[in-house]
Amino acid sequence: MARAKNIVGGRVREARADHSHLTQDQLSAKLARDGIGIDRAGISKIENGQRHVTDFELKALAKALAVPSPWLLGER
Repeated sequence: MARAKNIVGGRVREARADHSHLTQDQLSAKLARDGIGIDRAGISKIENGQRHVTDFELKALAKALAVPSPWLLGER
């Protein structure tokens, strides 16, 4: 079985849509309030595996989505 190369993207999509009930624009706005500049298109690229996430972005995404950072990395 092939392992996913972008775990964070799928987890961001899951947390945003299923747990936090945020649109991509709403998530972008929450990140902007914390000084993280990822627009709606950037969120989409993260979710689709077309853009990688830096360490400080991971921490901000976890905060904005109210999930633990390790969960975004695929841990249970």
